[in-house]
Amino acid sequence: MTTSIVVGYTATETGADALALGVRLARATRRHLHVLIVVPGGGDSAPDHESPIHGQAKQWLDAAAAMIPADVAHTAHARENDSFAEGLVLAGEQLDAALIVVGAANGATIGLHRMGSVAQALLHSSPIPVALAPAGFAHSADVQAPIPRITAAIGNRPGADALLEAAVGLSAATAATLRLVSLVAFDVPRGFDPQAIRLVSGAHGEDVLARAEMELPAGVRAELERAPGDTVEEAVARLEWLPGELILVGSSRLAQPRRLFLGSTAAKMLDVIPVPMIVVPRTRLDDSADSGS
Repeated sequence: MTTSIVVGYTATETGADALALGVRLARATRRHLHVLIVVPGGGDSAPDHESPIHGQAKQWLDAAAAMIPADVAHTAHARENDSFAEGLVLAGEQLDAALIVVGAANGATIGLHRMGSVAQALLHSSPIPVALAPAGFAHSADVQAPIPRITAAIGNRPGADALLEAAVGLSAATAATLRLVSLVAFDVPRGFDPQAIRLVSGAHGEDVLARAEMELPAGVRAELERAPGDTVEEAVARLEWLPGELILVGSSRLAQPRRLFLGSTAAKMLDVIPVPMIVVPRTRLDDSADSGS
């Protein structure tokens, strides 16, 4: 049973955004929150906890812990690794994490996503689902407000079952409404008849949603919505979002089992989605979509 959420923290606006999302998710799912700073090191020599870099990391972690509400159980850590992303993954595996949370890269437009090097590394290798906070999330989100709705972008490629299961589990854990969306948006070569493409893709979208609805556990209901468009960006832009909503997407079909690989569709969605995104591996490691209780 996964029991925690790991936040990759830095003493920046990006770190504050990740922390705010981690707090919100930990509070909503009743999981333990681990706030991590990864510092250079991890060789054969023993960690020098008295070094200036460890001292600075402790100050930053103390400041981060002061921003966490009292009702959220949490622990702050400094881990040594020459790769921030690898350090987070190793910690996530050791700490039985359901999610690894990171923020947008510096310079991202407020309210939107921009992947930095750490997020890119995680989204192409992590065995643990990764949650991405949009820029400015720390200033716009009420971490104590309930999560109103979980949206899952459902398709019919490998990994769809794991995504649906994760979305159902997170919806149940947070008491949020579940929305299943078929993003029927094709980027096709020039010369194809746009009207014919829309007809085919429209029928495909309805079929995807109908099959997903049939696979929902007994007693679970979901809103079904098709977001048509000629491009991924256009389709996503037509969706309406509730304040505090989350979206789940699956890994690319190129992903190895139990590993993430952000596909082109999800990458394009990041450019226009104004809510946190959780990317789910094709095959779940264990019961990471459980209620966390």
